[in-house]
Amino acid sequence: MKRAILLFGFIVMIASLSNGQTILDGAYIKENVRTKKVVPYPSIREADVLWSKRIWRTIDLREKANFSLYYPIEPIKGRLSLFDVIKQSIMVDGSLTAYSPGPTYQDDEFTSPLSPEEIKGVFVKIDTVMTEDLDTGEFIMVPQEKELGSTEITQYRVKEVWYFDKQSSTIQVRVIGIAPMKEVYSEEGAFMGYQPIFWLYYPECRYVFVNFESFNPQNDAQRISFDDLVSKRMFDSYIIKEDNVYDRMINSYAQGIDALLESERIKKEIFNWEHDLWSY
Repeated sequence: MKRAILLFGFIVMIASLSNGQTILDGAYIKENVRTKKVVPYPSIREADVLWSKRIWRTIDLREKANFSLYYPIEPIKGRLSLFDVIKQSIMVDGSLTAYSPGPTYQDDEFTSPLSPEEIKGVFVKIDTVMTEDLDTGEFIMVPQEKELGSTEITQYRVKEVWYFDKQSSTIQVRVIGIAPMKEVYSEEGAFMGYQPIFWLYYPECRYVFVNFESFNPQNDAQRISFDDLVSKRMFDSYIIKEDNVYDRMINSYAQGIDALLESERIKKEIFNWEHDLWSY
């Protein structure tokens, strides 16, 4: 009897140790996204492009359709927000190159890569906080490092090219660049607008985004990568600029509802270009 009790205790101990080493937070091991490879773009000949237009658009993360890009605010096991993916890839992995938006924040041609010191200056700011001196009891200004968090990035700017490919007789789109946008405030605390903190070359981003999954509110077993989300246009956005002779944005000549109507006009113009090629 004593032997049976000892044997049973030994089996329980082994089982508990085994369970401690094979804890699985779920019913199965998820690996289909983490091991995905980028689907290369089909090659395009210049002779096959009959029409093209560059478009700049804004993805507002406060819209419900774009929550998969914004959340989670804090990294959780197995899932990051898009900005946390970008920050980790630049500062930790070094797998992405950040390009300066220029002194006027209008440079989106990927001409000036940021140096390590400039990257640190983007993500880490020195702020001063009023702190009580324990010896004198007086309040003094103490400098502290503040890291840029995902909550401060509420928009993305996307640069893309729409073109008509005569080989497939369809209009296609290629995303060229993406830029996280942060809110800008005056010294008095008044909201001044948005500005890009840097630009990323999207064909390079694809190799990173393809291995990080976004949230699917309908089915946890069918989550897609951030690259799939962008490639399949599973986001809501509005156009802020099209190629024009003045190189001006929509908000420079239209405001409020007029700017939204102008954005819709440009979108409809692209749709009609392909639609009008066919007769029914």
